[in-house]
Amino acid sequence: MKKVALYVGSAILALSIGANGNSKKQDLLIKLAPGFTEFQMQGAKIEQLSESWVRVQAPHTVSIQSLEKNPAVEFVQPNYKIKLLEDYSIQDSLRKAALAKMLSRNPPVRNLAKADNPAIPNAPQTTTGADPLFAKQWGMLDIGVTDAWKKTKGNEEVVVAVIDTGVDYTHEDLLPNLWRNSAETPNNGIDDDGNGYIDDEIGWDFVSNDNKPFDLAMDPIDILFKGGNPGHGTHCAGNVAARGDNGKGVAGVAPNVKIMSLRFISEKGQGTTADAIKAVRYAVDNGAKVMSNSWGSEGEEAGSPENQALRDTVQYAQDHGVLFVGAAGNGHKGVGYNNDTDAAPAYPASYDHDIIISVAALDVNNNLGSFSNWGAKAVDIGAPGVKVFSTVVDQGYTDVVIDKFGFKATWDGTSMATPHVAGAAALYWSANPDKTWQEVKAAILGSAKGISAMNGKSVSGGKLDVKALMNY
Repeated sequence: MKKVALYVGSAILALSIGANGNSKKQDLLIKLAPGFTEFQMQGAKIEQLSESWVRVQAPHTVSIQSLEKNPAVEFVQPNYKIKLLEDYSIQDSLRKAALAKMLSRNPPVRNLAKADNPAIPNAPQTTTGADPLFAKQWGMLDIGVTDAWKKTKGNEEVVVAVIDTGVDYTHEDLLPNLWRNSAETPNNGIDDDGNGYIDDEIGWDFVSNDNKPFDLAMDPIDILFKGGNPGHGTHCAGNVAARGDNGKGVAGVAPNVKIMSLRFISEKGQGTTADAIKAVRYAVDNGAKVMSNSWGSEGEEAGSPENQALRDTVQYAQDHGVLFVGAAGNGHKGVGYNNDTDAAPAYPASYDHDIIISVAALDVNNNLGSFSNWGAKAVDIGAPGVKVFSTVVDQGYTDVVIDKFGFKATWDGTSMATPHVAGAAALYWSANPDKTWQEVKAAILGSAKGISAMNGKSVSGGKLDVKALMNY
């Protein structure tokens, strides 16, 4: 029988579970009531996520209902899983079985050994020259970036946090635009700026809890069979701010702003609410103006508490004026739906915080991607999100995720649309540094180009138009 004792004193909540408690492990997020600042549980790992939220990893089952009854606890919820919105695994069981049979007969040579994350290179000397692959970026051309760049190509003081699977920080087209933490002395083993992170030169990896947020892409075969990360964060980062006019590759929407690299989703394509909270708060606390968030969940778990911890974290961003650009979601099994009316709208993009810009995906013909969610209230705008050409890991550039064994997938998703809008916000803020986040959001939506695919399916009724935005 469980023995529960609550000790309240010195603004500390302590909870002890008897040795006969259920042995099943549990991962909870607990919001303490006002006046309480610390949580203790015998045998549990406790992590402070914010002033009021703690993560509790208990070696036993803890009753959420019993905790909720305690006056020292304001809210209790599971540490919900969060994932990439795109899944490139084979969904057809017969096709998967046929591929497995083929591979058993002719197994490919694979090197699965994982090397250590590479060292973070120094910022390179800036080269000059036209970006040779820019013509392949239909999305950039479609939203009018070349005309927008007549105003500015971005101010290096404007920082966009790419909160994702990490970034290939050795990539030739991203390395020049990496945010560098000027308050931190690299590789000295000291938390020079006192922000709780040692040697956080370019950001942080909240999965591995280290200062090298490298984008670990899965092997193509593993992606086909299990899903996982194909280099998602690197592709998104290129859409935001691949370096322009450096004679290499492509250009992002805001080719001179800085990219803060924050990894909270693993190579398996999975993350947790706790790590999302830490990533968002890091971005807010360390100077990001915009956050690009190409991740989420398809609704909140039925029968479980809502993800109040994540909601509170978005509110933290709003309280500090950091624009939260989020992906509208890729539907149920790849078929888009209405976030306004569906029982499982995509989160966090569908939260009702004003700071959020929720982004749907469009193709080259101004059609809504078949996978893309929409919503006259919950989705704000459309942006290029089908067959998007951008940076990929290992110094690459492509619009193809995988093309092997008769299976081909291109870079499609509201994940790809989101960084276009994040980059646009950074570009506009570069030209208008005195604008508030409310004014930046209003300008993005107010300058949107009306198209039939978004009419009645978004707040703006249109698609991102960066040329018009810069003249708004």
